[in-house]
Amino acid sequence: MKDIIVIASGKGGTGKSTAAVGLGTALSQSGERVLLIDCDSGMRGLDIMLGVTQNLVFDIADAVSGSCTVENTVYPCPDKKGLFLMPAPLNAYDEVAPQILGQLVEGVADIFDYVIIDSPAGVGSGFEAAAYPAKRALVVVNTEPTSIRGGQTVAAKLRDCGIDDIRLIINRFNKATFRKMGLYRDLDEIIDITALQLIGIIPEDYSLAAAIQSGKSGNIECPAMKALGNISQRLGGKNVPLMIK
Repeated sequence: MKDIIVIASGKGGTGKSTAAVGLGTALSQSGERVLLIDCDSGMRGLDIMLGVTQNLVFDIADAVSGSCTVENTVYPCPDKKGLFLMPAPLNAYDEVAPQILGQLVEGVADIFDYVIIDSPAGVGSGFEAAAYPAKRALVVVNTEPTSIRGGQTVAAKLRDCGIDDIRLIINRFNKATFRKMGLYRDLDEIIDITALQLIGIIPEDYSLAAAIQSGKSGNIECPAMKALGNISQRLGGKNVPLMIK
């Protein structure tokens, strides 16, 4: 197994889950076997975004209760060869403890190249569980002060969890809007504020959001998907552009 990565954000609405699905799709398209784990108990949505809702029988809570094996909770994603999903429980009270999630991940991780854990927004107990098995983290922010502050907070909490390799994704970036708002002199100021190394900039792109929300992201070609492809390569150590021109 190569990597266990948690994707986090300090506040909702950053497009974190869309980025997680897009990144998983990009990695699988390059030939990697990827497991996406939805950790948002009670608010799960990756099954919709990956087009597997109709096939779901078991979720993480069923594996914990002994109703099924861990392998029974891993679902292949239609039209996305090499991409798999482990869904979150539908009920918030079935949220899995950090150590238990760590054991579940350990039980299946060896058959995947990447495990991507989609954390709930914020720094609650679901975040702690999502961060527990991870070796690396990606923090997703937008270019608004509240999102930037949230990114700072979640990065500090990730360090408290023992994760030192934390990278920054600036999502839903629109150059014209950024300049008109005038909140920051440039993107370097945002990077300085978060004190995180930038791994990629995803442009604002409604076509990607629409495709993922309809569960049809497998073959989409658009600027945002190209940016996610670059991020997937940078995760593997390749020197590719941070931003799509």
